Amino acid sequence: MKAGLYIHIPFCASRCIYCGFYSTVRPELHDRYVDALCREMLLLRDRMADDPISLSTIYLGGGTPSQLSAANLHKLFAYIYKVFPVDPHAEVTMECNPDDIRRHMFSHLPVNRVSMGAQTFNDDRLRFLHRRHTANEVRRAVEALRLDGIGNISVDLMFGFPDETLADWLADIRCALALKPEHLSAYGLMIEEDTPLYRLWEQGTIREADEQLSLDMYDQLVDRLTAAGYEHYEISNFALLPHGHQGASPYRSRHNSSYWNDVPYIGLGAAAHSYDRLTRHWNPSNIMRYIDAIERGTLPYEEEERIDPDTHYDDLVTTALRTREGIDLNMLDERHRAFLLRNASGYIDRQLLRIDGHHLSLTRQGINISSTIMSDLMYV
Repeated sequence: MKAGLYIHIPFCASRCIYCGFYSTVRPELHDRYVDALCREMLLLRDRMADDPISLSTIYLGGGTPSQLSAANLHKLFAYIYKVFPVDPHAEVTMECNPDDIRRHMFSHLPVNRVSMGAQTFNDDRLRFLHRRHTANEVRRAVEALRLDGIGNISVDLMFGFPDETLADWLADIRCALALKPEHLSAYGLMIEEDTPLYRLWEQGTIREADEQLSLDMYDQLVDRLTAAGYEHYEISNFALLPHGHQGASPYRSRHNSSYWNDVPYIGLGAAAHSYDRLTRHWNPSNIMRYIDAIERGTLPYEEEERIDPDTHYDDLVTTALRTREGIDLNMLDERHRAFLLRNASGYIDRQLLRIDGHHLSLTRQGINISSTIMSDLMYV
């Protein structure tokens, strides 16, 4: 089975106030956790002996994977390539904090793509988020990566901060474009429960960004990046189109695209999810429960969900519809295709959805109410 591999590295030096992902600040567990990841690979290989896994993409996410030592990163990658067949042209991505990046840190590692959380180029807002880096460290990190020959860099941005103006956001876009990254991701700041940011909002210390202003920020994002030669290939993601290139950008995130295009993926580590089209299962969001289970020689599945045809259809609506190409109608059986087209007809008439050949996709205007559209198209 061809699949993408995601490895969750939950360690952070400090927690950002907005982050809802599982993470911990226990560096004393680094070695033990990496040992558990290596053991989980072996357990998984044995479990899937009848349907061997071949990896097309590898992604180290977090948390902060760049918090691991060089020795632990080398050990982890050595195990990946020992346990699984890996496509020689695999996309191998590692998430990094800008202040962790140093010259030669990827020497003798197969990493060929780096995803870096810049978030903003305003130092006051970085301090508000409790980010460890400064705007200048983002620039220095990109320079170091270029000198080391990393030719595929992705930069993450956020918009919709409390009291942020449209001019502030345009300045961030200009700073990001000046770095000439091959890929950009941009997300509105979400106030999620059980985060310090949520508690500030509950206390009335901060206010959510104005909805119309957030829409204006998103519109400007799309306009500025497409004008600069980036392909808007997913609601929040943009990939550089090399001059004269025809077709899809070669800098699309191949790993993340597997999530949106119904490609199986394997998740290793605490809180990681896996999917094989028939089932979805996930590991506990607790590092000690994860490690203890692995050390006992068992795969630590917290829960497993069977994917019936209706659930599979709903998954396609909420993932594939995020992409430029949209939903491939040929992937649907007759019952679900008829249901989709019937529920989509009103949105097509209002030019919020369009049909191009055998693909149904969001229009530029439809993206602004994509959550409502997806909800109305779901079966279950």
